Amino acid sequence: MMEYPVTISLIAANVLVSLIGLSNRAFFEDNNFWIAPIREGRQWWRFVTSAFLHVNGTHLLINMFVLWQFGGVLERELGASTFLIIYFGSLFAGNAWEYVDKRDQPDYRAVGASGATSGIVLAFSVLAPFAVLYLLFILPMWAIVAAVLFISVSFFLSQRPNTMIAHGAHLGGALAGAALTFLLVPGAWSGLLAQIAERLG
Repeated sequence: MMEYPVTISLIAANVLVSLIGLSNRAFFEDNNFWIAPIREGRQWWRFVTSAFLHVNGTHLLINMFVLWQFGGVLERELGASTFLIIYFGSLFAGNAWEYVDKRDQPDYRAVGASGATSGIVLAFSVLAPFAVLYLLFILPMWAIVAAVLFISVSFFLSQRPNTMIAHGAHLGGALAGAALTFLLVPGAWSGLLAQIAERLG
């Protein structure tokens, strides 16, 4: 029996859809996050389908590594239903942020699970703020510090024009992941404050 069936299923879905998209350009174009057809053709499914597409193998590998590292922990600790709400809530919030920010750029396109995985990492950081994460696999950092740094950098970079990375999706997904954790997990806020107070005291 799979230990983390939801996490593994999400990874499998991302890999399958991404491989189809990479081998079938028409499928990729019909399902990416493209502002023009969303606005003019009401193709709202792109909010979800685009998050299962990736531009290349490296992009896919990075997002799936993050999902594997943090998704299993959250699935075990929070249960499958809560984990799925945080995942898809972060996914949708990330693309919603991008839509609001880029709605006047009809040619804007984006793909990737980064909004969802950003939310998963932030959810983990709320629940385990002093777990040690390794930035770029080298620099050790408390999860809460990494979370604040990630949000700050994503906000700054999202203000830059013509960026090739959907920093707005990272930001929206991260904020949604934290907010949903506070809303859905009993004691998440008080637990976070207690851990900070204990560390500072």
